[in-house]
Amino acid sequence: MKKITKKFRVEPGSSVDLKVWPTRVDPVYANKREYQQMLAAQTEQMADLQAQLYATHTHAILVMFQGMDAAGKDSCIKHVMSGINPQGCKVHSFSHPSPAELKHDFLWRTTRDLPERGMIGIYNRSHYEEVLIVRVHRNILEAENLPDDGHDEKLWAERYRSIGGLERHLATNGTRIVKIFLHLSKDEQKRRLLERIDVPEKNWKIAPSDIIERKFWKDYRVAYEQAIAATSTREAPWHIVPADDKANARLFVSHIIMQTLESLNLHYPATTADRRAELLAMRQQLEAD
Repeated sequence: MKKITKKFRVEPGSSVDLKVWPTRVDPVYANKREYQQMLAAQTEQMADLQAQLYATHTHAILVMFQGMDAAGKDSCIKHVMSGINPQGCKVHSFSHPSPAELKHDFLWRTTRDLPERGMIGIYNRSHYEEVLIVRVHRNILEAENLPDDGHDEKLWAERYRSIGGLERHLATNGTRIVKIFLHLSKDEQKRRLLERIDVPEKNWKIAPSDIIERKFWKDYRVAYEQAIAATSTREAPWHIVPADDKANARLFVSHIIMQTLESLNLHYPATTADRRAELLAMRQQLEAD
């Protein structure tokens, strides 16, 4: 698995052409039962690592999910994080900015919800929306009421620079960042959207805007290519995960997060001599009660 997921990592300074990145690869599981067993095993291991992360309080993990509509962000978060202690993990979803959020700089609303040390934070969409959907739909940018210097490309370059600066700052202060782009093909998106129309239990998942957004597929692809290439760094790498096979994608994402946790060399805090004496004193009090 490690060799496979390594191929999904975007090396710093490299260009990105999503047309050549796969949206589907050979499954790493033989059948549904094996998939469930593999995911359960990875989830159990991740839960143990999360407990150590929580106990040490020296690092935080921030996982950001991006992808086209119907790429599987919600279900991936649900299945991959299913065994995590909810006290040590918080999920935040970022949709269209509110009027109050539009009055602040573009990083303001996401930085409010950064995970503290010992926690895992999950962003379903993130500050990258400000160089993706905002770039495709200029009316959102106009609503931010920014000073207009007439240099459109400079704006995006400065935003990439701001994002990079924030992510370096977080990494320096103990937050490990994992950025996941769930790479979905246009044909697979169409199949999933049709399923949401045809299956009554999934009707709530689709809106007219989902169909309209497909018209901007190429615009989004270009925006993603440029954003990923400009912001995949050693401290905060992007992973372009094939997402046409949901089960495969979940296993890959789970493994990537688990690798990040393992890289921290986590362990439960060692008991000092003073702490041992304190524990023995508490034992004596309890036994005498």
